[in-house]
Amino acid sequence: MLSLFSRRLYLRIWLAVVGGVAVLTLAVGWAWRIAAEQNEVQRVQTQREVRVTNGQGDILGSGVVQRVPGEGIEFKVELDSGAAYTLVVAPREPRPRDERGPHGREAAFWTKPPFGFLWMLGVVGIAVALGVFPIIRRLLLRLDILQRGVQRFGAGDLAARVPVQGHDEVADLSRQFNAAAERIEALVQSHKSLLANASHELRSPLTRIRMGLELMDGNQPSAQFRREIERNVAELDQLVEEILLASRLDAHEADVGDIEAVDLVGLAAEECSRVDADLEAGAADIEVRGVAKLLRRALRNLLENAHRYSQGPITLSIASRQGWAEVRVCDRGPGVPPAQRERIFEPFYRLPGASERAGGVGLGLALVRSIVGRHHGSVHCEDHAGGGACFVLRLPLAQRAPGPV
Repeated sequence: MLSLFSRRLYLRIWLAVVGGVAVLTLAVGWAWRIAAEQNEVQRVQTQREVRVTNGQGDILGSGVVQRVPGEGIEFKVELDSGAAYTLVVAPREPRPRDERGPHGREAAFWTKPPFGFLWMLGVVGIAVALGVFPIIRRLLLRLDILQRGVQRFGAGDLAARVPVQGHDEVADLSRQFNAAAERIEALVQSHKSLLANASHELRSPLTRIRMGLELMDGNQPSAQFRREIERNVAELDQLVEEILLASRLDAHEADVGDIEAVDLVGLAAEECSRVDADLEAGAADIEVRGVAKLLRRALRNLLENAHRYSQGPITLSIASRQGWAEVRVCDRGPGVPPAQRERIFEPFYRLPGASERAGGVGLGLALVRSIVGRHHGSVHCEDHAGGGACFVLRLPLAQRAPGPV
């Protein structure tokens, strides 16, 4: 029960308010009862027995005494002889007894009915309000902190975070805000990095095209110049295409194609023929659910990356293991140092000394990871026995695909 109240802010606020109202109600009821009893005592006529005796102590007769509020005291006595007597005592002046204090002193005006009741009710109400306010204020103070954090984030401070305190809804909201803020900051930084690196990569082919045009100097372009310009234009086209694809994959709500059953072995065979790679398939039919053109692009990028660095044969093997399709692309190149095996999947990151290799724009492996992630899979790099590197790609088989891409 205590855990429930600690995790539910609305229950704690409700308990504080209900407790305050209960205290106020009890205090008002108590004050009302005292005031009602005092008024009842003043309204009710009281009667007492009166006896008349002689000097020897013999009772000559008896009667009653009546006290009527505001009209004094009246004694009625009947003797044994049949005679009846009435004695009336006028009320005291100038004020009745109930307007004086317990010692006969005149009472202050704010203690007289009904002012005494109203004053007591006001004091109790103020006390309850002062007691409940710091409790509710303490509970809602974290909402003010969260509000200021959201305002700073909305004003452009992407590093703004809010402290997480407790285990209730406010703490959960703070954690969700911090997670969303980190995600947004990472996306913004990724887009800034993508734009900066794309601008840098675009300069190289544009510069080569400009230099080629200047070297022609109005003369008829030679076949070599034409091939160089065409190669640079193709590089520009590839770079723009990969930047656009990376942006679409980064936006998960973007439509990247139709989901269908894809024959991974057939797809791999087509791509292996392009770079003269060896195909090893553990089964003739291994299907996964996904976007065929994206899976083709992932395999092509892995094969082209291996072809670019390999100094020997390239092997692509496909096997089915425990509900997963495992694709391994292995080469005989220089390999990847362990410290760089995660960084090579970052956009525009290339190994030291490899930035000038022809055909690479630094987005191929980043696209592979994005494509595999959209298909609920994974990719990593490991050593190849005998030298080189192996890129291992794992995708869920068609019968256990977890959801839409």
